[in-house]
Amino acid sequence: MDGTFNENDLSRVIAADKANVWHHLIQHKPFEENDPRIIVEGKGMRVWDQNGKEWLDAVSGGVWTVNVGYGREEIAKAVYDQLMKLCYFAQSAGSIPGALFAEKLIEKMPGMSRVYYNNSGSEANEKAFKMVRQIAHKKYGGKKTKILYRDRDYHGSTLAAMSAGGQEERNMQYGPFAPDFVKVPHCMEYRKHELGLEHLSGKEFGIAAANLIEEVILREGPDTVGALCLEPVTAGGGVIEAPEGYWPRVQEICKQYDVLLHIDEVVCGVGRTGTWFGYQHYGIEPDFVTMAKGVASGYAAIACLVTTEDVFNMFKDDASDPMNYFRDISTFGGCTAGPAAALVNMQIIEDENLLENCTAMGERMKSNLEALMEKHQVIGDVRGKGLFLGAELVADRETKEPVDEKLAQAVVAECGNQNVIIGVTNRSIPGKNNTLCFSPALIVTPEDVDKITDAVDVALTKVFG
Repeated sequence: MDGTFNENDLSRVIAADKANVWHHLIQHKPFEENDPRIIVEGKGMRVWDQNGKEWLDAVSGGVWTVNVGYGREEIAKAVYDQLMKLCYFAQSAGSIPGALFAEKLIEKMPGMSRVYYNNSGSEANEKAFKMVRQIAHKKYGGKKTKILYRDRDYHGSTLAAMSAGGQEERNMQYGPFAPDFVKVPHCMEYRKHELGLEHLSGKEFGIAAANLIEEVILREGPDTVGALCLEPVTAGGGVIEAPEGYWPRVQEICKQYDVLLHIDEVVCGVGRTGTWFGYQHYGIEPDFVTMAKGVASGYAAIACLVTTEDVFNMFKDDASDPMNYFRDISTFGGCTAGPAAALVNMQIIEDENLLENCTAMGERMKSNLEALMEKHQVIGDVRGKGLFLGAELVADRETKEPVDEKLAQAVVAECGNQNVIIGVTNRSIPGKNNTLCFSPALIVTPEDVDKITDAVDVALTKVFG
């Protein structure tokens, strides 16, 4: 791996990309004059583009996905071997990797018991929403159909998932949305003044923020609310970890009002926060857990909706009723490559002690960012869990006024000039796309961590002085 490529070989690729590919999350007008970035190879923590430039990837494939790093031959071989044996059969039947990965996954999730395979995080969340709605009709006479979601949380890009989307800017121009999705307030202590809770802090704030959910349930009517869908750590909405006291109170509220708890682990799942799943830091007992990105580290497409046996049993209690079971299918939930890759991915995390490394390197990176906060007044807050961290940039620490998002993007660009790829909240919260995002692979070394934060230091100095 030396990052050297034959420019003539790639000229056709670049032309084909510019002429035919519609990229994600990007305005294409600049490509009329400039070339798009094409990533052509990856190894460990590094990737190379079409010009042979080497990049240190601090965002795991751009969107928190490549948890075990690039170039894992053992995963590729497992996928190849499985595809040669059986590439696909609809999930109405089982498969060997599907059964074996479900068994291994459930071992990591005490209290959960059933795995429903899907092809994306958005789809996994929609399956949970459908289950909630069907339960409402089966058990509650069609009443408990409302699904609560949290301000700043994100659950996918389909219309139903966007109906549960707490990021206003992502939803603009895509409505109208599905009915009976109801927003609850965020739990971000740094911006507690937005909730009228500036007089509280720590555990007291956490409990009060959770109580705002109860207020919504009471306003809507407990007999109408079927589920509450939350990220354990809010991702694209600003990398937000709930304060102490929040999660136990959320659990109490759900039990008190017979509300199913749906935890969206699409980003946090499979090691990102230092535990197998983010919710496991907080001692809560969900009814649904959804996951995708890190499940196979991007080596194959796979997403899972995991439920308790109590939820599963509600769909088989009357076999004589032809409408009683979960009448749903995910075409590519039947691909065998996903669970085959996921099995090896999980084994790598175990064998290489990557959960422990995530915790240790996350503490190092957070410490480095906090040191930068002392140096740079523009950093208003550093937060996150494990290797899932954010640094919010503000124009004024006293008022917490966000910096202009173009300046936050300039920091990302300056890091890129140093061959380091970091992220920033993007088209999420109007006027508040100001949080730098970090999610390096779980294999990151101390040297990598320091290089990432050193690049941020230089970038902040260049952009803000």
